[in-house]
Amino acid sequence: MSAAGQHILVYPFPTSGHFIPFLDLTHRLLNRRLTVTVLVTPNNLHLLDPLLTRHASSSLHHLLLPDMDPLPAPNLPARLRRLRDLHYPALLQWFQSLTSPPVAIFSDFFLGWTQSLASELGIRRIVFSPSSSFSYSLNMSLCRESLRIDDPQAENQTLSFPDIPNSPKYPAYQINSIYRTYKDADPDKEFYRRNWLQNLESWGVVFNTFSDLEAIYIDHLKKEIMGHDRIWAVGPVLGDDGLDTTNRGGSSSVPFQELVAWLDSRDDNSVVYVSFGSHYVLTLKQMDVVASGLEESGVNFVWSVREPKASQVSRDHGVIPDGFEDRVAGKGFLIKGWAPQLAVLRHRAVGAFLTHCGWNSTLEGIAAGVVMLTWPMGADQFTNTKLLVDECGVGIRVGESTQNIPESSTLARMLVESLDGSRAERSQAKMLSEEALNAVNGGTSDNDLGSLVKTLYRKQ
Repeated sequence: MSAAGQHILVYPFPTSGHFIPFLDLTHRLLNRRLTVTVLVTPNNLHLLDPLLTRHASSSLHHLLLPDMDPLPAPNLPARLRRLRDLHYPALLQWFQSLTSPPVAIFSDFFLGWTQSLASELGIRRIVFSPSSSFSYSLNMSLCRESLRIDDPQAENQTLSFPDIPNSPKYPAYQINSIYRTYKDADPDKEFYRRNWLQNLESWGVVFNTFSDLEAIYIDHLKKEIMGHDRIWAVGPVLGDDGLDTTNRGGSSSVPFQELVAWLDSRDDNSVVYVSFGSHYVLTLKQMDVVASGLEESGVNFVWSVREPKASQVSRDHGVIPDGFEDRVAGKGFLIKGWAPQLAVLRHRAVGAFLTHCGWNSTLEGIAAGVVMLTWPMGADQFTNTKLLVDECGVGIRVGESTQNIPESSTLARMLVESLDGSRAERSQAKMLSEEALNAVNGGTSDNDLGSLVKTLYRKQ
C-alpha cells in the first residue's frame, strides 16, 4: 500500500512552543509520503523554510491565514475564540473550493473547535498534543469534573486527582488559573472547557512522547478517557531524520561555530545549560538568584537569556546584573535571543540543564541524556517536573515559579552537584536517553507513526 498522495491539513496553535513540534511531526509525515498542507499565520511563515527546502513542492503546501488583530487578547480563551471566528469561515471556504481536499485535520489540543469543522466537512479530526500524555490526562480531568477549591486565594491548598494514575496532588497555585479562579458560569471558562471536551470527540490523538516514558498515562487515556486505541505516541519528534537541527525554530542569535568552539574547549559533562524557554521573562529576584548562583558556583555554563520586549517591560522584569558578564568571562557563554538549544544539549560538554520544564525542553533534555535541574514556572511545567523527578529519577528540584525561589548559595551548590558523574540521576538520564532514541529509530514510536499513517487509509 502506498501512502503517496494522501492529503492532510496540519493546523498548529501559532506559538513557537506548539508550532515547532508540529513542524517536526509534519516532517516525519512527509517522509512517510503523505501530502501535507500546513496552516500558518504570517508571523510564523519563516519557520516553514527548513521544510520547504527539504521537501518537494508537490507534497508540502501551506495555507496562509491572517493572525489576530494586533491588539493583545486579554486571556487565552479570548485568543482561542478570536482564532476560531477568524479562521473557521476561511477554512470551510478553502475546503469546499478544492477538488481533492484533505482527508483529515491534524490540529492542536487548544483548537478543539476544529472538531466542529471536521464534522461539518465529514472528515476525521486528529488531535496533536505538543504536551505530555500525563498533562493531557490532567486537563481532561479538569474539564470533566468541577474543581473544588475552598478559597480561590488559598494558593497552597492541596488538590488531589485520584482518577489519574499515581493520584497526583498539586498546591492550588500550580493549577491552570482558568479552572482555579474563573466562576463556572464565566463564558471564557465555558468556552475553554468546551474546547477541551471537543478533543474527546476527536477521531484520534497523537502525542509527542514515547511509550517507555509514559505508558501508564497512555493506557489510562485509551481505557478511561477516549475509550478506544486510536492514540499514538510518536515522539520525541525533535527535527531529526534529515533536518538541520542547528536552526530549529529560528536562526541562532550568536554565530553557531563560535558557540561550538567554546563548547569544544570544555571537558565532557562539565557545562550547565540554562534556559527558561522562549516566552518566560525572569523577575528581578529570579534573575538575581540565577546570576548569583552561576557566579558563586564557578561552573561552566551557557545561559540563554530571554529579555523582555518593549511591550513587556515592567518594574519586576529582571535584567542581567551590571558587570556580570565580565566577572564570569571564561566560565560563561551568554546568548541573548534565540538559542540552538537542541544542538547545545547534545554536545558532549553539556551535563546538566537548568530548565522551566516546558515539554519541548523536557524531551530535548531527555533525548540528550542530561541531568535536569527543574524550575517550573507555569502551565504543564509542574506536571512535567513530577514526571522528571518523581517518576523517572532524572531531575533535581531547584525552584517553583515565584513561590519557591532558592537562595543563590543553594542554587550554586545544586549546579555543582548536577555535574557530579556519580549521581544516580546521571545514570538514569543516560538510560532514558537510550530508550527515547530507540523509540524513534525502529522502536515503539516509529511503529506508532507507521500505524497512524495506515489508519488514514481506512474507512471512517
